[in-house]
Amino acid sequence: MAVILGLDPGSRLTGFGVIATERGKTRCLECGHIRAGTDQMVLRLQRIHAGVAELVLEFSPDVVAVERVFVARNPDSALKLGQARGVAIVAATGAGAELFEYTPTAIKQAIVGRGHAAKAQIQHMVSALLELHEVPAPDAADALAVALCHAHGGATQAPVGRAGAREAWAALVSAREAKGGKSP
Repeated sequence: MAVILGLDPGSRLTGFGVIATERGKTRCLECGHIRAGTDQMVLRLQRIHAGVAELVLEFSPDVVAVERVFVARNPDSALKLGQARGVAIVAATGAGAELFEYTPTAIKQAIVGRGHAAKAQIQHMVSALLELHEVPAPDAADALAVALCHAHGGATQAPVGRAGAREAWAALVSAREAKGGKSP
């Protein structure tokens, strides 16, 4: 079984979707979003990091698939999005998962069959492909779409990177817990 964590980074909401693939079947393990809030950016980044690290500890993904940043018209928004994305990637790959990136167009093409699909179409197709009983929120649907994009062919491309080994991550968690601190 392969576990894939899909991330749709945002500076206020970071969508996540965790899927498992086994013998040609794909199922959703969890989806939702990490609410970073609207206060100081450093606090938002800490919330994103903590939320993604918690997902990694709970699901131990083999692969992390992330939506690649698009160029925004507002430089300040682009910088905030880049910071949120970086923090999410660091937290997600800390346990040694391989990292793959996909453009929004590639994700939409893989899920809907058109590179310029609307959010509602993504939500509908993600629900249908994963046989969900409820339509996920837009951020969660986007994250599930990223994970599905990888599961449905993205695995043929080379990973963008791979962080430290799982053993190093486990040692960090154990050391922090031994000191009475929270896990990362």
